[in-house]
Amino acid sequence: MKILFLCVANSARSQMAEGLARHLLGPGADIMSAGSAPTKPNPYAIEAMKERGIDITTHTSKSFASLDAAAFDYVITLCAEEICPWLPGKTQRLHWPIDDPASSDPALTPEDFRRRFAAARDEIEARIEAFRQEAAGSKTG
Repeated sequence: MKILFLCVANSARSQMAEGLARHLLGPGADIMSAGSAPTKPNPYAIEAMKERGIDITTHTSKSFASLDAAAFDYVITLCAEEICPWLPGKTQRLHWPIDDPASSDPALTPEDFRRRFAAARDEIEARIEAFRQEAAGSKTG
């Protein structure tokens, strides 16, 4: 199974989804993430994943511009309010709208960011777990 997680910056949600999916879906799944305006992995995303025992420090932000949607079984977009990148093709698409934990709000404290990133991570983890269970069910049914 090949899965691509997409968001805008490929710095937070899609990076955490890539790490979580590799951990939860195991070596039989080929997992990748990318974005329409890639930057770099957010330190709070790295910290939130470390709390789960998952190291994403070697991840890099990648552009989806050179990717072929047909190369993936699933393309999962994680954008909520912003416009998600879109890859043409007939691959199966899922949309999991998750609020971006990153923010330029100067009133947010480091602890606020930690809570926001942990909440996004937990929501992504729950969705991947549900996806895993559904995929396992479809193989046996």
